[in-house]
Amino acid sequence: MKNAKRADLHLIGASTGDALTGPVEDYLKAIYALGRGTGAVATNDIAQRLLIAPASVSGMVRRLADQGLLSYERYRGVKLTERGRRAALRTLRRHRIIESYLSKALSYPWDRVHVEAERLEHAASDELVDRMASAIGEPNVDPHGAPIPSREGLVDETEYFPLAELGAGLGVRVVRVSDEDPEMLRYLAELEITPGAELLIVSKAPFSGPITIRIGATLQSIGPSLAAQVLVEPIIDLEAPTH
Repeated sequence: MKNAKRADLHLIGASTGDALTGPVEDYLKAIYALGRGTGAVATNDIAQRLLIAPASVSGMVRRLADQGLLSYERYRGVKLTERGRRAALRTLRRHRIIESYLSKALSYPWDRVHVEAERLEHAASDELVDRMASAIGEPNVDPHGAPIPSREGLVDETEYFPLAELGAGLGVRVVRVSDEDPEMLRYLAELEITPGAELLIVSKAPFSGPITIRIGATLQSIGPSLAAQVLVEPIIDLEAPTH
């Protein structure tokens, strides 16, 4: 099995040159996430992610298209333009650096940094964010394993495998976890399923049953819906326990 799906490094501008409002940045960031950077996104999916009425999304999409931040074709969805993509990645850099700074410099727990970063990402200047990054050693990923666009404009867009998709007997390393549910993050921390953790998939029950994993000498069972939120890369130096 390959270690991960294709890895891409994309060059982005340090700034769009425009001051965008918080709601506009939220739209661009949502479209980027849903489209995995360059794919088309349905307006209904944007509405669901942002918890906004579809009619409101349609109106904003037209305005953003008029500003050259995205392109839209009826029945084909929305795509970010290069300018819109740069703006989305600039916001993601601010968000993920703020998360990292809160975690490393201020000892915020990883289940609280996302909400704080959502509040601060629109207000922080690029200079402040760069100083935060420098103060904590220029991290490449945030506390949940998400890649941070660099100051120079590179972002690693490697796509990893959800734990739920892989078979029994495989050793894997946790790369990234979803950051939007604080309760889930606290539970994953209790199980020691955090970025960098190495685990073995011991068994998978049929019909969407539990997945049994081994972390060190400890066996844990988790549901497939939780396992779907954990992205991993296969490794070959973990073996099933002998009896």
